[in-house]
Amino acid sequence: MSEQATSEQTTASTEQAPQSIVNRRQPYPEGFLATISQGWAERPEQLPPLREQAPFAAARRAAVSAAFPGKRLVIPAGPLKQRSNDTDYPFRVHSAFAHLTGWATESEPDSVLVFEPRGDAHDVTLHFRERADRTTSEFYSDATVGEFWIGPRPALPGVAGELGIATAHIDSFVSTDDDLVVDEDDELTRFVSELRLTKDEYEVAQMRLAVKVTSDGFDDIIRELPRIIEHPRGERLVEGVFHQRARSDGNWEGYDTIAASGPHACFLHWTRNDGAVLPGDLILIDAGAEVDSLYTADITRTLPVSGTFTPIQRRIYETVREAADAAFAVAKPGVRFRAVHEAAMEVIARRTAEWGLLPVTAQEALDADRGGQHRRYMVHGTSHHLGLDVHDCAQARREMYYDGTLEPGMVFTIEPGLYFQIDDVTVPEEYRGIGVRIEDDILMTEEGPVNLSADIPRTADEVEAWMARLRG
Repeated sequence: MSEQATSEQTTASTEQAPQSIVNRRQPYPEGFLATISQGWAERPEQLPPLREQAPFAAARRAAVSAAFPGKRLVIPAGPLKQRSNDTDYPFRVHSAFAHLTGWATESEPDSVLVFEPRGDAHDVTLHFRERADRTTSEFYSDATVGEFWIGPRPALPGVAGELGIATAHIDSFVSTDDDLVVDEDDELTRFVSELRLTKDEYEVAQMRLAVKVTSDGFDDIIRELPRIIEHPRGERLVEGVFHQRARSDGNWEGYDTIAASGPHACFLHWTRNDGAVLPGDLILIDAGAEVDSLYTADITRTLPVSGTFTPIQRRIYETVREAADAAFAVAKPGVRFRAVHEAAMEVIARRTAEWGLLPVTAQEALDADRGGQHRRYMVHGTSHHLGLDVHDCAQARREMYYDGTLEPGMVFTIEPGLYFQIDDVTVPEEYRGIGVRIEDDILMTEEGPVNLSADIPRTADEVEAWMARLRG
């Protein structure tokens, strides 16, 4: 990576006297300053067409406006975040900002969406830093925003045309003490989070796309298993193979990939991914591609590295699938969201009791006050909402989320699991070190639930056939 050459004299420009601009690494000589603004071809501005997501974003803004009459609202895109020294993490815009603007991967850091009250309605303006003219020093000397460093940046008229929203330079934005700001004002933060609980037509299409890219990523991993097995840190190769698909066909991963082989599969959020992938073990892969619109999938499959489940592995795997199918069966419009989890846990309690792993009966384990013994082997919940964030709508009220009802347009996961830690002496030795999770992405419709990831093999037999087919 080239060293940055951010000028310490930011007021200097090529229009000023021919003098060297001193920066922290090298001076700009007079000849450079005299010629850098010349010899460039014209860049004609052509207003782009309105994007397909623009009408949906406009409807969301209207809902926000109606909910906060007379209030000045500010939704920030968020800033760049430093990784080390002069290196930043890849910019990922705030989900509420993306949802209300339709601006996703192209969003500019430090932009703000402002709702200015006008009677009971609002004038809405998107403020951002427009690209600098090539006669300014920013163009060549600012490695954060200069086009010589990072490439072309958006212009105000173009963004306005694409998104169907008024735009203005960020310098014209002035904050006030009375502003309601997302992530600072509880009521506004909660409202924009709950607004995402049901997805519109555009969002559902993006979710389907994210699932498709993720499915292809799982295929890639299986094809690469021989190479993965040979490497001492095969989990890293799993992560890398999936990353290639997420970046080539999407934007990024929606969250850190979990590539947990052998006993690592018993750690729910194992993202270190530094272990070997050994034949005879299971590998739990929890991964989701985030597409350019920033909508993400969240899918888990547990694979036998050798291509075939052992009898004990199959028993555990099929129990988890049974729990997932039970959860799917109860998911209907009007049903409480928590009922999905309860259905899965009934299966987990019943099976672990049958295997002699519980000190009580399954019915006793399911007692809301005194039970929970089976939760030792599945401590996490079964479902969460999904969309722009992998754990979407996280600031929604409990009565709208966990205690809320399922409605058409909601997208959520079903992801039961069983995890028997390598040192858990409450289970037989042959169970220890086995972790299984199956996770699918579910769309609720008027007719009932639709498994968006159903094409990714789920049963033990299907998984074995899938692996055999892709590995030849």
